[in-house]
Amino acid sequence: MATIRKKHIVLLCLALACVAGLTLFFSKPAKSGRAGMSLADVLTDSISRIVSACPGEVGVALIVNNSDTVTVNNKSIYPMMSVFKLHQALAICNRFDQDGLSLDTSLTVRREDLDPKTWSPMLKEHREPLITLPVRDLLRYTLIQSDNNASNLLFERLVSVAETDSFIATLIPRSSFRIAYTESEMAADHAKAYVNCTSPLGAAMLIHRLFTDALVSREKQDFIVKSLGECTTGKDRIAAPLLGKEGISIAHKTGSGYTENGVLAAHNDVAYICLPNGVNYALAVFIKDFKGNESQASQVAARISAAVYSLLA
Repeated sequence: MATIRKKHIVLLCLALACVAGLTLFFSKPAKSGRAGMSLADVLTDSISRIVSACPGEVGVALIVNNSDTVTVNNKSIYPMMSVFKLHQALAICNRFDQDGLSLDTSLTVRREDLDPKTWSPMLKEHREPLITLPVRDLLRYTLIQSDNNASNLLFERLVSVAETDSFIATLIPRSSFRIAYTESEMAADHAKAYVNCTSPLGAAMLIHRLFTDALVSREKQDFIVKSLGECTTGKDRIAAPLLGKEGISIAHKTGSGYTENGVLAAHNDVAYICLPNGVNYALAVFIKDFKGNESQASQVAARISAAVYSLLA
């Protein structure tokens, strides 16, 4: 009887040891190593650590799976630069929907009326004295290659800056952004770039709605989404740590400029990312008054993107 009792005690001890081991296994902290913190808190902490070491002002917004929202330095003071070409494209598509027009509608402009000094792949590719292009191609130039001449032409001929600003205010909070000037006006007076401003969350909300909601007609919205997926600018920013990874799709719009006295006014990227594990997220990184070069600013955006990816993948 004593022998049986000893065996029972041994088995009980083994069982308790197994339960304790399983409890420890399943209660291990998340891969962040910050036990007791929510995912949003861990993300905020990770992003804040990167931002705090940056020689400039950095604002970040993240929307995960239409639920968790994280912001760091979310003030409506960041110069948008070419990020506003996404806003412009949506406003034009909305106007064309209202007027029953196709994006295949053509515009003609004299080459001599375009700015030869601004960033303009369109001008390099079209050498003819009279350039005629469908609006679809002009928008592709603005969204994929961030063409300034194409953007200026679309503001001048189709939907004004004021009309664009008013339409976007129906999609995201009025207080989160302002669009007041064209690329040509900002080039003439760099101070005006600070007036075309946004909060990181405002930009993240806009691209998030573009991918999850109906903002304009299906055909035109799909066109914008596809164009952002083909964006060729700023691949060393949010996209950098994601390139080459299987099953990831990224659509984004960048904005950059101007450098004066060694200070970079803006170096931005706003993206919508789909991971193979079913997690989708909008990420906006706005860098203002950065004391360094564009490559260094891009590295800040890439580090933030890598930190977010490591916690969501």
